[in-house]
Amino acid sequence: MVSDKERRKELGDFLKIRRARLSPKDFNLPIGPRRRAKGLRREEVSQLAGVGITWYTWLEQGRDIQVSSEVLEAISRIFKLNKEEMEHLFLLGNQPLPSATVQNERENIDRVVKNLLSQLAHCPAYVTDEKLNIVDWNKAAVMVFGDFHEMDERNRNAMWRCFTSQEYQNLFQNWEDHAQRLIAQFRLAYTRFVGDEWFKTMISELSEKSPQFYKWWSNHEVLGTPCGKKTIIHPVVGKMIMDHITLQVYDAPELKVTVYQPRGENDTEEKMKRLLR
Repeated sequence: MVSDKERRKELGDFLKIRRARLSPKDFNLPIGPRRRAKGLRREEVSQLAGVGITWYTWLEQGRDIQVSSEVLEAISRIFKLNKEEMEHLFLLGNQPLPSATVQNERENIDRVVKNLLSQLAHCPAYVTDEKLNIVDWNKAAVMVFGDFHEMDERNRNAMWRCFTSQEYQNLFQNWEDHAQRLIAQFRLAYTRFVGDEWFKTMISELSEKSPQFYKWWSNHEVLGTPCGKKTIIHPVVGKMIMDHITLQVYDAPELKVTVYQPRGENDTEEKMKRLLR
């Protein structure tokens, strides 16, 4: 783990290098004959950013001071940082990214993921967030797992539906294995949100409604997102054999794409096409 001292030094080095790349001409600043500094001077950056010269000097020196998001935004603007450089600066400054930047990036990611789902026409696929809420899906997923458009927010949560919907449980030939793996994934997700009110409420209500959840939750099993084979017992077309995999979205780690790919066994591919027709 990087120490605060190392992080502050990395921040100072980054600021010095980026400052050296700028020209006073970019800001209509005079260039006198005795100027020795390469790029902008520290006092020039501090004036442009609206912060004190001493404070900015300490920032470049890696001193133990707290920097605000507003100052980092001003520095990002002056240094003309791109998205990745801005993210790097905010992480080094130990501050969350500006909400506007996060929102714009998330909208673009959502668009790309939605296009991916549409390309997986014959593969049931859906997207979950860090709470296992199903936030997007394709038509094939609706035909197999139910119409997510018609479900309320609670029933679009993978954990809730897994332990409270008999219809959903009947879909899996080995529901207990599926459910225990899912609960282990939920436990791992919960690690980052221990004490969070949403998780506390969800765990409490599931424990009341499902004896299986209460029993398996107390085992404290943790698991990532394994791949493997799933056998689906569909009420219309019968048994379908599918390969199952869950992929994390690199640019939005809180999102995961789950894909069920029909196998050649048991006429699964043809059954999927029949459902989609």
